[in-house]
Amino acid sequence: MPSSAVVRGRLAPSPTGFLHLGNAWAFLLAWLSVRAQGGELILRVEDIDPRRSRPEYVAALLEDLRWLGLDWEYGPGGLRGDVPPWPDAAAAGAWVPGAEGAFFYQSRRTAVYAAALAALENAGAAYPCFCTRKELRLLAGAPHVDDRGAPYPGTCRNLTAEERAARLAAGRRPCVRLRCPGGLWRFDDAVMGPQAATLEECGGDFALRRSDGVFAYQLAVALDDGLMGVTEVARGRDILASTPRQLALLRLFGLPAPRYAHFPLLLDASGERLAKRHQSLTLAALRARGRSPRALVGLLAFRAGLLPCPRPVSPRELVSAFSWSRLPREDIRVDEEEI
Repeated sequence: MPSSAVVRGRLAPSPTGFLHLGNAWAFLLAWLSVRAQGGELILRVEDIDPRRSRPEYVAALLEDLRWLGLDWEYGPGGLRGDVPPWPDAAAAGAWVPGAEGAFFYQSRRTAVYAAALAALENAGAAYPCFCTRKELRLLAGAPHVDDRGAPYPGTCRNLTAEERAARLAAGRRPCVRLRCPGGLWRFDDAVMGPQAATLEECGGDFALRRSDGVFAYQLAVALDDGLMGVTEVARGRDILASTPRQLALLRLFGLPAPRYAHFPLLLDASGERLAKRHQSLTLAALRARGRSPRALVGLLAFRAGLLPCPRPVSPRELVSAFSWSRLPREDIRVDEEEI
C-alpha cells in the first residue's frame, strides 16, 4: 500500500451512458479535493455490469474528462501510465501485463472479487439468498425501494442445507448476501459531519453477487478502494447509506478505510437528480451546442461556493480556493437556461 502520507483519490465513472453535468460536478469536486492536498488520482472504470456497460461509453467518458480539464496519474491514459504503482495490489493478480489499463477496469478484476467472496463464504460471513426482487417488494415492511435497494428481512439467512438444496433443485438461482455484523458504524464525513448507522438501518444483509453471477457494486468498490490504496472517496450524498456497508467489508478484508466526503447533488429545475436520462445536459450535447469547458467549470465552481460569481475558469485555477467547508449542505437546482 502507499505511504500514509500520500493522498490518493479516484475518479470512478460507469460506462453505462454519456457523462452529464451531474457527473461533471462529482468528478470536478473529487479532483479538486485531491489536488488541493497535493495527492494523486486513479481513474477506475466501473464496468462491472456487462448488460449495461458499453465500450463506446468508455471512450466518450475519457474524452469528456479531458475536455473538462481533469487528469489522473494511474488508469487508462494516466499521466504515469497504466501499471499499478503499489506492488502488493499488483500481486493480487488483478493486473494483466500488456493490456492497457486492465488493472483499472472492474470487468477484468472478477478473479479478485471471486476469491474475496469465496473467503467470506468459507468463513460463514456470506450465504445464498433465493428471494427475488419481486418477492422482496411484496414483503411486509418493504413498501418501496430506494437507493439502498429493497430492505432485506433475513428470509434466507438461516436456511438449512436441505432447504437450500431443495431451492436449487427447483431451479432457483441464488444471489449471495453478507451476513451483516452488528454494531454501529461511525465515520466523520468531510462534508456531512459525524455519521453513525447500523447495517440494519442501511437495508440489512446486502448482496455481494447477484443471482445472474454479476458481482455487486458494494463488494467491487470496497475491495478496489482497499487494494488500490485509496485514501479519500468523494461522491454524492445519495451514496451515503453505502458507506457503513463498505466499512464493514473493508474491516472483514483487513483493509484500511478511506476518508469519505458526501456532497450535495445537482438537481434539475423540477427537483429531480441529474441523471443520464437528461440527454440535453450530457457533456457531449453541451459541447455540441458550443458550451466551453471553462464556462461549465466556472458555473460549477460558483455553485460549489468557490467563486463569487460564474466566470470561465480551469480546474487548475480553482485548486488553491478549494475547501469542503465552502460547499452548500443542500442539493442544488440548476436551470438549463443558465448553462
